[in-house]
Amino acid sequence: MTQFDRITFDPLVMGGRACIRGLRVTVALVVNLVANNMTAAEIIREYPYLEEEDVRQALRYAAWLADETIQILEPA
Repeated sequence: MTQFDRITFDPLVMGGRACIRGLRVTVALVVNLVANNMTAAEIIREYPYLEEEDVRQALRYAAWLADETIQILEPA
């Protein structure tokens, strides 16, 4: 996961959920804001400690998680 150097996990921060750079801002929050039509500029205006790359990486991380492979197992 070196491609996600801004995504951090700490059991003491937001219950260990994926966060941006150890901040109390979850990837889920950023993705939800984008899904509700906020631009990166608007998000950064509301959360000035975030950077544009934080928003991009949160979206890339969400896309990576969604790119799952389903394997159908044969009955035993």
